[in-house]
Amino acid sequence: MKIGVVSDTHMSRTARGLPRALVEEFRHVDIILHLGDWVALEIYDMLSELAPVEGIAGNNDGAEIIKRFGESKIVTLEGMKIGMIHGHAPYSRKGTDGNALLAFEGQDVDCILFGHSHQPLMRRENGILLFNPGSPTDKRREKQYSFGLLEIADGKITARHVFYDSKE
Repeated sequence: MKIGVVSDTHMSRTARGLPRALVEEFRHVDIILHLGDWVALEIYDMLSELAPVEGIAGNNDGAEIIKRFGESKIVTLEGMKIGMIHGHAPYSRKGTDGNALLAFEGQDVDCILFGHSHQPLMRRENGILLFNPGSPTDKRREKQYSFGLLEIADGKITARHVFYDSKE
């Protein structure tokens, strides 16, 4: 199973469209997971044209998005439990990855996906894959825009970032 992972799109209702690099990759995924800060629900519609979409809300999302998606969840795909949270809460002094770990403490997850910082990250802690895809439209201090791809095969989950220079 191939999974597209995206966060922090921060796109308004008037956005012209998703970045070409993201669209090209996400046309070939089985599901897209969005980790919050959609800003406009129209982003869900754009992504849904590419593949089924599951998501959670971030700290820049309004009541409509929070009501529709919630602020955290665990999805099970191909037998793998994947925790999804934006990463801004619960607060810890260990950064967004620390916040994400804290949010799923004591829950039997194989992977935790989070966003918020716009900084791509991939590491394992206590056998749990921690993955932040970065942002496809707002790179902030990063050199490139990014999103992520997960692959589940033979009872294992792997991840990689896709980096690119233009958000067009």
